[in-house]
Amino acid sequence: MSLDIRGISYIVGDTSGEAVRRDMHAIRESLHCTTVMVIGTDTRTQLDAARHALDVGLDVYIRPYLADRPHREILAHLTATAAGAEELRVRYPGRVTLLLGSEFSLTSPGMLPGPRVFIRLQVLVRWRRFFDRRITRKLNALLGAALPVARAAFHGPVTYAAGFWEKVDWSGFDVIGVNLYRLGPNPAVYQQRLIALLEEADRPVVITEFGCGAHLGAERRGPGSFRIVNWFTRPPRVRDGHVRDEATQAAYLAELIDLYAAHDVHGCFVFTFVMPDFPHHADPRYDLDMAGFGVVRVPSADPSRWEPKKAFHQVARRYEAFEGGAAGQHS
Repeated sequence: MSLDIRGISYIVGDTSGEAVRRDMHAIRESLHCTTVMVIGTDTRTQLDAARHALDVGLDVYIRPYLADRPHREILAHLTATAAGAEELRVRYPGRVTLLLGSEFSLTSPGMLPGPRVFIRLQVLVRWRRFFDRRITRKLNALLGAALPVARAAFHGPVTYAAGFWEKVDWSGFDVIGVNLYRLGPNPAVYQQRLIALLEEADRPVVITEFGCGAHLGAERRGPGSFRIVNWFTRPPRVRDGHVRDEATQAAYLAELIDLYAAHDVHGCFVFTFVMPDFPHHADPRYDLDMAGFGVVRVPSADPSRWEPKKAFHQVARRYEAFEGGAAGQHS
């Protein structure tokens, strides 16, 4: 059993540098992660967060995010991110990996109908099978354009966080990255999908996202956990009938980490550390945290701090068990 990369993602927003340093220290020392995936739109703040992570001993996967923008802007953004990532790679050799992006068929226009991610998501959920061939063709064209852009500026390992529905030509990449959420009533289907992915792979496989919300039934919703909220009300409100349950999220993450280790997956990244836009509220009608994926909760009364959830402690126990026995920490 092995799991060389034991990670979690970290979404960079407008968090202060001091708070980012605190978070990275907790990710390394309390969660026992070896690696953090830093996700961000603003290149400077994203690279600053990556630097804080490297300074506390974490390896980093740097993942740029630019939604609903033309492909030329995505490539320009990637160019800037790759250049900054290369500076970090030179300073911290062997510890930086670059992603081209994530789920381009959903986050970028042109592969699915709709001007915004939210609309394309509805199309994806309901009618994806009608667009599979178009997605594959256009996605690999975009990745084919993005890969040389990244390679020109960044000289370390490169990957991409593919949606589980995306059929990627991985021949030019160093690592296969897949956002592989478990959902539905039959966990055996997920295990079969994982085994098939590993059997087809000719290079290391990293699960770049997996997770669920903290409510009863979230283990069956997986990536759709956020849909228990009516986002069109002001303020957003959890739909009636949903019950907070942190143990559901904790068990989901623990089971999948154990599954990855049993099948010698190279690495995995829990989605995600914290989601300030999904605050915890004492009133269950407004407790957006139960629909979010963070392993810590942010109190609605004080968004400057966070509190560990049951998922935090469960992930920490699983990752700590590998310390001293894993084959390596670097991609």
